[in-house]
Amino acid sequence: MTYSIVAHDETTGEFGVAVASRFFAVGALVPHIRAGKGAVATQAFVSPIWGIDAADRLAAGEAPQDVLAALTQADEGRANRQLHMVDAQGRTAAFTGESCVGWCGHVTARGVSVAGNMLTGEAVIADTLAAYRDHPGLPLAERLMTAMEAGERAGGDKRGKQSAALVIHRSEPYPWLDIRADDHADPLTELRRLYDVAHERFLFMADILPTRTNPHGLTDRSGVDAAIAEAEQRRRDEGRESRSFATPL
Repeated sequence: MTYSIVAHDETTGEFGVAVASRFFAVGALVPHIRAGKGAVATQAFVSPIWGIDAADRLAAGEAPQDVLAALTQADEGRANRQLHMVDAQGRTAAFTGESCVGWCGHVTARGVSVAGNMLTGEAVIADTLAAYRDHPGLPLAERLMTAMEAGERAGGDKRGKQSAALVIHRSEPYPWLDIRADDHADPLTELRRLYDVAHERFLFMADILPTRTNPHGLTDRSGVDAAIAEAEQRRRDEGRESRSFATPL
């Protein structure tokens, strides 16, 4: 029902998962990330327990292949499921059960894994991976969206489109960015809009939230308010309107 990409950016330390499907709210169940440790996607006849347990085991220091073996061997429903992951060393592991609906399969490279089922063909995951690897200079969020868009151009989910999600973790247990289009005619395009809107205010605030090393965060808003105002003025100077649906202030 889904294709997804999990990745680790060795330069920034970020982990990310992007996913799209002809299924409602795919982002609610597929992505699982533990900051600094690993990213996981669980799909097909989805088991959220696989995603939670795999992410926790990566966080505890287990190797991806060991995590994969433990979870698949213990689950009698494994033939209907997919699971793939990446850790902080760039190691990957992926599993596609033999009863997953075709086209189904996975492909991996250092620091990245792509998997899908109910796809139009193998080109979906091949093109997703190729686009990711062809854009090493992009920020991870943009790199993942670019990769997913390539997969959609190659055919995507053979049943059509409905939802998509993008989750990025930096150093904290909460996400730096978590955006979803749960029920949309063009969900990957909607992710792009949400990403643009996040740059208007949200990501400025994300940079001053409390962290493990600074549990108080930053409570003086003057700097961040000035940065938001500057970005808004720059957008106006460039002739770009806000893409937000928020009530005007």
